[in-house]
Amino acid sequence: MAVVTVQPSFAPPVRFEGRVWIRVGPRRAVASHDEERRLSEKRRAGDLPFDITAVLPALLDDLDVDLFSKIYLPAALAPDVLTSNNRTVEQQLSALRFATPTCTQPQKPTVLGVLVVGKDALGYVPGAYIQFRRIEGTELTDAIKDQKEISGPLPEMLKGLDDVLQAHISVATGITSGPIEVRSPDYPLVALQQIGRNAIMHRNYDGTNAPIRITWFSDRIEIQNPGGPFGQVTRENFGRPGITDYRNPHLAEALKNLGYVQRFGVGIALANQALNANGNPDLEYEVEDAHVLAILSVLEGHSGRSQGSARSDALF
Repeated sequence: MAVVTVQPSFAPPVRFEGRVWIRVGPRRAVASHDEERRLSEKRRAGDLPFDITAVLPALLDDLDVDLFSKIYLPAALAPDVLTSNNRTVEQQLSALRFATPTCTQPQKPTVLGVLVVGKDALGYVPGAYIQFRRIEGTELTDAIKDQKEISGPLPEMLKGLDDVLQAHISVATGITSGPIEVRSPDYPLVALQQIGRNAIMHRNYDGTNAPIRITWFSDRIEIQNPGGPFGQVTRENFGRPGITDYRNPHLAEALKNLGYVQRFGVGIALANQALNANGNPDLEYEVEDAHVLAILSVLEGHSGRSQGSARSDALF
């Protein structure tokens, strides 16, 4: 004897050979027009942003509870709230949308939980990493000087990204007419951080296995993230101050809780401000349906060759 259990669809109605079948008591039937309409309304009522949908193959054991308790909780909750918090870990994970509600059994991690504190995010969200390449030239076919894959839970990935960016910034030192040393980075770290974090926040994690790609050429840096404009953001208004929308609203909240985002909707403006202060040209963008490419041009006069790690406190 074989027992087949079919779970309800997260996106009804489901069609098979052009018909929507439903269960009516002990029998099955083809859905009427009104029944199809009710199923569609049920789907809309249950629609969730992708970042808080359940990762059905995963278990709560796939989340790093120590990372959640020691790093994320203190960042997300006020100290007095944390002190008086008597909830179980399962309830805490659910309250912060890292797991499905405790009333759902078995309780499952969400995409957000896997991305922020997952032990193996790539095992469940294959594109959740950053591919970094340093090219010795101006074309993809030129020699690769360095390459890395930056992955892991969100705090680890963000730290890894900062380390790689900082290590590759080249700082030219000069002396003015007085005894003052002038340090000029080829790119301001703040601009690179803003665009890199924007890519993590706004990329499409659903329906693609492509990573964020950072390609560092000798004359420019290209940062490409999967997913085109979303919501009220269009090709025409992309990058305009005050025009923003969130494909991953809860991931954006996690970035803010961790201190990597101070204000929403100003990342591009802050990047351009840092570029202008450093003497670099403004950001350029290529906006397509399936991806966004940000291009940062090198400070004029720099060769593009790395001269070692630059200290962040010396960049401005």
